[in-house]
Amino acid sequence: MTRELTEIVVVGDDDTGLIAEITSTLFERNINIEDLDQAVREGVFRMTMRVDTSEMIVKEETLRENLHELGDELGVDVQVRFPDDRETQQIAVLVTKESHCLEAIFEAWASGNLGADVEVVIGNHSDLEPLAEKYDVPFHDIGDEKGTPDEDELLDLLDEYDTDLVVLARYMRILSPDVVFRYEDRIINVHPSLLPAFPGASAYMQAIEEGVRIAGVTAHYVTTDLDQGPVITQRAFNVPDDATEEELQQIGQPLEAEALLEAIDLHLNDEVTVHRGRTKLRDPESTDAQLGAPEDLEQANPDRPIDGLGEYVAEQDDGDESEAEAEAEAGD
Repeated sequence: MTRELTEIVVVGDDDTGLIAEITSTLFERNINIEDLDQAVREGVFRMTMRVDTSEMIVKEETLRENLHELGDELGVDVQVRFPDDRETQQIAVLVTKESHCLEAIFEAWASGNLGADVEVVIGNHSDLEPLAEKYDVPFHDIGDEKGTPDEDELLDLLDEYDTDLVVLARYMRILSPDVVFRYEDRIINVHPSLLPAFPGASAYMQAIEEGVRIAGVTAHYVTTDLDQGPVITQRAFNVPDDATEEELQQIGQPLEAEALLEAIDLHLNDEVTVHRGRTKLRDPESTDAQLGAPEDLEQANPDRPIDGLGEYVAEQDDGDESEAEAEAEAGD
């Protein structure tokens, strides 16, 4: 979402007429729709709009109330986020048992390098509660004895803490469309592979079993398709011969934390945008972000040979053209 536009998200049961009702309400208040996207998954409807409210004829709070009331009438949830809602954004971190990414987030926050406040940590196990307590951040365990999370409680907590960005710091559960749709392009996950290779569980072991020489990590936006969301940042590393899964974890975990932190930073600073499933830097000249391989690696790559540069190929092409011309003339 650009800083100048207001974001409106509508989520609920799929039904006819929803789009017309919402868009008519905006039109009546002199609000221009700049972008509209909709989807339905597992019976859940989602519509995301980015609108220009700079010339609307009602106050911000009035519009919010109007849309909430309309949502109640239609049986859908409507969220409105104005550009100036808050100066400091709020982060909710979701965790399971691995601590390295959460620790990196806390360290960046404590040193003033995060650019947002960590308001709450939510886990499907209680293992990392002591780490949250160390930084005086509320911790909520929403999992049962098997770690199955209560997503209704999750949504209540995200709303209670006015969450702007949800960060999955090695959260080992799949989020349902009911959650993803409400926070589209506002949920960042880090996965231990160079996606789209090796999605799902045990990605490092998948890399070992497939015999790859280079593995890596990926920070990406979460969508309803498992580990298929738009890639933000990636890091790569060599896979040693006869490496174990634990050895790859030791190599990869610091890179997971690094890629995740950079993705968070890019999002919070509004430096990255998503277009047709691919992320792009809004202004590449004004950032040192490393979305892909570092520049020194690119410089080390060979730049020749390239198709058509060899003298032999050029001569052959000239010969083929002369032959073709001769045949054409003979045909005439």
